[in-house]
Amino acid sequence: MMKSKLFACSLVAAGALTLGAAVAVQPAYAAPKDPPPGGAPSARVLMVDLRRVIAESKVGHDIQRQVDGLKAQATRDLETEGKSLQAQQVQLQQQAAILAADVKARRIKEFEQKREVFQEKVQKRGGMIQGGVMKAQAQVEQALGPILQGILRERGATVLLDRSSVLLAPSAIDVSAVAVQRLDTKMSTVKVELADVPAQSGAGRR
Repeated sequence: MMKSKLFACSLVAAGALTLGAAVAVQPAYAAPKDPPPGGAPSARVLMVDLRRVIAESKVGHDIQRQVDGLKAQATRDLETEGKSLQAQQVQLQQQAAILAADVKARRIKEFEQKREVFQEKVQKRGGMIQGGVMKAQAQVEQALGPILQGILRERGATVLLDRSSVLLAPSAIDVSAVAVQRLDTKMSTVKVELADVPAQSGAGRR
């Protein structure tokens, strides 16, 4: 069966990017200290919610705004072709009962080929939006790293954990709000441009 709502469904599936889904920072920040004589240093742990830091920061809002714009532009660019395919699909369904079997099979095959080409375009555009988000994210990570290192030093901590990896922890050790404030003073915008997804995008980045 040929799928209905071809354009809308394909574009949503390929382009439904959100900042929260794009952020994939894997923190392992630690302030190195010389161990005291006779043993290793006692660990003092802080915690940060990196998704929250980026999503609530000025630069995070700026990235999301640009992503929304890129998705809207993709819809406009591909809408005409998508609607044309929808019309062809309706016409083919209406004519199916009166077409000879060989003609019907040929037209269905031709339509499916067009549909696959269109879906590839949609998926490619969605992937390039994702690639742009990842490049922008990398710039945010570069700015955020020294900020988190500074918070570690100021508070005399030795380890900073991502909130997503912690089951239970007192709110007093959460430095997310401070990280948002400092990131806002250091960076408020970053350009999001269409880009290919890096080949090693599945690996966690530091």
